[in-house]
Amino acid sequence: MKIKLILGITAGLCIAGLLVYNVSPEPELPANAEIDSLVVYKSKKQLLAYAGGQPIKTYQISLGATPQGHKTYEGDQKTPEGRYTINAKNAKSGYHKNLGVSYPNEQDIAKAKTLGKAPGGDIKIHGLRNGLGAIHKLQRLYNWTNGCMALTNPEVDELYASVKLGTPINIKP
Repeated sequence: MKIKLILGITAGLCIAGLLVYNVSPEPELPANAEIDSLVVYKSKKQLLAYAGGQPIKTYQISLGATPQGHKTYEGDQKTPEGRYTINAKNAKSGYHKNLGVSYPNEQDIAKAKTLGKAPGGDIKIHGLRNGLGAIHKLQRLYNWTNGCMALTNPEVDELYASVKLGTPINIKP
């Protein structure tokens, strides 16, 4: 009987802790920020936004379901590594909003070709699937994308407003 009570209390505290985490406010990007570069550290699950060469905000992200290593072909569930640019913006994405990443480049295409596979594409920085925004920060608890970098919807809104097409993004292991 005591064990069930202890387990029940522990489970309740864990759920309460997750709910508090999910709704706790986070620092916002400074008003009128003009992001001039982005850097992703896959091993830390972080995306850093830079303005004037200085980091101004760090975002916690989710990655592809198999995050270690460079994306080599479509369906490998990996997030690419290397230097790319933001090449598209979509305000009507199936995942709230998104910023397109210029993967694959010529080297990515050549590598996939040597494997007899397609390199894949549609790598994005995006929010949560439409209708699932209430998951909010809990999405960070695991890597769930097909190779993209996922943020909360308010975080994607910030970047969407502050990142211009052509902005460099360096994705590191």
